[in-house]
Amino acid sequence: MKEFSKTRVHRAWWIAAVTGLVIVVTGASTGMPDLLTDPLQQDFGWSHPLLGVAFGIDMALYGVVAPFAAALMDSFGVRRVVAAALVTIAAGTALTAVMTASWQLVLGWGFLLGLGTGCMALTFAATVATRWFVARRGLVSGVLTSASMFGGMVVLPLLAWVVKQHGWRPSVVVVGLAALLLLPPVWLLLRDHPADLGLKAYGAKEFTPKPAPVRGAARHALTVLRDAARTGPFWLLVGSYGICGASTNGIMMTHFVPAAHEGGMPITVAASLLAVMGVCNVAGATGSGWLTDRFDPRRLLAISYSSRGVSLAFLPMVLGPVVHLPLLVFVVAYGLLDLATVPPTIALCRRFHGDDGPVVFGWVNAAHQLGAAAAAFLGGAARAASGGYDIVWLGAAVLCGLATGLSMAIRRAASRQAQDRKRPPPISSSRMRTSSRIRRTTSSSPRPARTSC
Repeated sequence: MKEFSKTRVHRAWWIAAVTGLVIVVTGASTGMPDLLTDPLQQDFGWSHPLLGVAFGIDMALYGVVAPFAAALMDSFGVRRVVAAALVTIAAGTALTAVMTASWQLVLGWGFLLGLGTGCMALTFAATVATRWFVARRGLVSGVLTSASMFGGMVVLPLLAWVVKQHGWRPSVVVVGLAALLLLPPVWLLLRDHPADLGLKAYGAKEFTPKPAPVRGAARHALTVLRDAARTGPFWLLVGSYGICGASTNGIMMTHFVPAAHEGGMPITVAASLLAVMGVCNVAGATGSGWLTDRFDPRRLLAISYSSRGVSLAFLPMVLGPVVHLPLLVFVVAYGLLDLATVPPTIALCRRFHGDDGPVVFGWVNAAHQLGAAAAAFLGGAARAASGGYDIVWLGAAVLCGLATGLSMAIRRAASRQAQDRKRPPPISSSRMRTSSRIRRTTSSSPRPARTSC
């Protein structure tokens, strides 16, 4: 029995496995709009702006809900929030599969799917990694992060095959059924905290009691934002991670396939290159997590952003009608760098904000989504104005250079913050007046007479 206890797998790894499966399904649902646009136009005649409203609501909620979801997990527990989110995704896909009017698309895919996926965004991965792991925390953050992109890019070709062979409605049903099939393992295996099972976190030297539930999830999320906004590192992370979203989701997931197609490359080939990027995302995020456990995450961020900027600057030179070695080098390099920024950012949120790190990362991730949305729009406007996509890639490369500088500045901001904590508080004017009165009273009081010996 003693030998078995030594060799059995720590429960934290089972928690991470279930979390990864949930995030894969979430990632697959967020990539579905690319597959649904053309079929919905053919079946219903809906315009691009109308579809953009529904899919835009989904993307916006995916980013905005995340910090409140992390606070909900602190209030009601991870298992309950994730189970409710899976049911919400299933309800949204069910409504979409049987819809006959555009408002049902907005409600089903826009609001319900946005709420469900937002609850299981990258903050879910950050919460699990923070609570269940002390050792290998960065590695686990990287693996769980890559699960989202794996679902969004690698599973997408399978869903595309379902759309082609059986239509768009069965593909939507597949996503909903996958969410429902995950409910039993989530409820049976997922736990809120290691203390629920009388365990220490993986790699922890001491047992940590489960913290009391935080009441008022929305108020807590806003309070954490208020406190974090008073620190310099938070704004540097917001700025750099907003650029991260602009230089990844904002341009690559929106403009890469159209740009490649304009250059003469078949759409199927361009989509396959995105799938290769998704596979490389897994290796890149996992490797970044491993490095985050061993090196300064601020320097890792600077290296990732600068390397990404260099790769984007070279993209106009290698993108053409055929796949050749330089283009493959870009695809692999960019894929490795795409999610490499996530584990260091999670680690820095934890370092500067402690147990509130997942909620803070939720707000930082919201900046990521806003940056992606802005780049998607501005990239299209730049394409229309210039007649090509070269300015889009070069502009993103310049922004990555700015993100490199912001990442290097985190060290200086953190040093100033530490000095401010050590500096004694300033004396108020009332205290100064009181002190001066005391000094005057003391100086004007009669001195005791000297006595002779």
